[in-house]
Amino acid sequence: FHDIPNTVAKACLAAAQLGVQMINVHASGGMAMMQAAKASLAGCTHPPLLIAVTVLTSMSGKNLQDIGISNALDKHVLHLTQMAFDAKLDGVVCAAAEVPAIKARFGESFLTITPGIRLAEDAKQDQCRIATPQQAVAYGSDYLVMGRSITQSPTPHTTLQTILQSLTS
Repeated sequence: FHDIPNTVAKACLAAAQLGVQMINVHASGGMAMMQAAKASLAGCTHPPLLIAVTVLTSMSGKNLQDIGISNALDKHVLHLTQMAFDAKLDGVVCAAAEVPAIKARFGESFLTITPGIRLAEDAKQDQCRIATPQQAVAYGSDYLVMGRSITQSPTPHTTLQTILQSLTS
């Protein structure tokens, strides 16, 4: 979610009441928004994981400059991660290559969810910062997000089985 604090808090609570296991909010929504999201889950018996999106994996350093962010991409990711950590969120969404720096600074228990995961033979499409499943695991990613490599495969189940086998061998 990415909106004003009150709206995000209500959305997070509604999602939790539906039984979702993980919610993401955009760290760029600010500290007050992330804190409101966290507070909204305080009364839940089994609260979902609350994760902050740092910089979309479809964005490059130039894209950040285009929207007025002068920090280098890696520094901006760490800045947003620090905000999420300070807001007591469970982790962040980031590119796989950013995981080692995040784990080194915020600890192994601070979760990293990594989209932009593609098979080596797949095109980048609209993604800028990508990794293969094997690279993401080697970087220390806790959760891998794979979309089109699986969903656009003519045999999604077989593709998923092949990926899982490659990660366990």
